[in-house]
Amino acid sequence: MNQSRTNQPEALNHPLPTAPYLEQAAQWPAQGKHVLAHYDDDSIIVYQAYKPGIGDYAVRHGRLGGPEFGFSRMSWIKPNFLWMMYRCGWATKVNQERVLALRLRRSFFDAWLVQAVPSSFGAARQAYASRDAWANAVTSSEVRLQWDPDHHPSGAKLTRRAVQLGLRGSALRDLADAALLEVIDMTDFVIGQRPFTRDGSPHLLTPVEHVYPSPLSDPHE
Repeated sequence: MNQSRTNQPEALNHPLPTAPYLEQAAQWPAQGKHVLAHYDDDSIIVYQAYKPGIGDYAVRHGRLGGPEFGFSRMSWIKPNFLWMMYRCGWATKVNQERVLALRLRRSFFDAWLVQAVPSSFGAARQAYASRDAWANAVTSSEVRLQWDPDHHPSGAKLTRRAVQLGLRGSALRDLADAALLEVIDMTDFVIGQRPFTRDGSPHLLTPVEHVYPSPLSDPHE
């Protein structure tokens, strides 16, 4: 699958292909639940934002870890670049100043999608016989799934929904190492694009993303 697109060489300080946001947004679905992502036949990109110490360790070692990274917590990954930008304020929020793209093996990501338990009972009602059954699944699951409003580069909410996955236990350990193919530091790119986010600028570039072939997507919700 070829998702690359040529842009101005000076705009790229990372290996992910980008394209003008306005051109991409015109092709993305306007509503429904969709996993928007940059992916190829074997891998998929997800994003996280960390404090500098965690980000520095990941870039230096090519995996997650180090004294500041907590394996006892749940860590949320987002395949949609603009959802991550909303969450970290384009790398302006405290302890979210380093934005990383993590290239993962699709086999792990797809397995997490299958294992994921929705964070709310309303979203899980059809899959569980009762609220208690769902609550027990949440307690025992290592993968949590949540659909949230997607966001415009300015931070404004959109009708379309974006997914994030919460990982803990062995799933988080796999994210940190076995599932991880590459750590890409996106921080300078994010800072460079930040001035173009609020006025509908045609100069704003974002990583190339398409609707990921996921059974979770629903164009009607």
